[in-house]
Amino acid sequence: MSSNLRKFLALDGRRRKFLLSAFFNLAHAHRALSRDSFKDLVAKLETNAGEPGRVSATAEQGGIARDIGWAVRAAASRTPWESSCLVQVLAAQRMLQARGIGGAFYIGAAIGESPAEPGFAAHAWLMCDGEFITGEAGHERYTVISEFSWD
Repeated sequence: MSSNLRKFLALDGRRRKFLLSAFFNLAHAHRALSRDSFKDLVAKLETNAGEPGRVSATAEQGGIARDIGWAVRAAASRTPWESSCLVQVLAAQRMLQARGIGGAFYIGAAIGESPAEPGFAAHAWLMCDGEFITGEAGHERYTVISEFSWD
């Protein structure tokens, strides 16, 4: 039995369910990004100019959001396709929204800071009640250009 299968079977039922859902939602987000425009994907979300991460969550919802974040990150590292930060954000957003948990995701941009990093770079991250769910690593390098939220 493979190491990954052993690890999966050792998980509790809730985490197994979230991990399987994360794989499905990562595939859906990857396929949607290759087929639809980003504008179409976020058309139903609200663009906010107000306070970042303004959507609050109960303690139980916060725990679910953290588990979803773990599942999306774990699944993303094992997909046969590239699960970019945006794919991860869209997958986690869909999982949270399906459970009635609000949040916000951010699109940031940065200009290369050195000759080794020329040009333009973008990053996406998702937060729920002020906590990072996906995309925390390196987010501070980016200037937020759009915020999308849902209740």
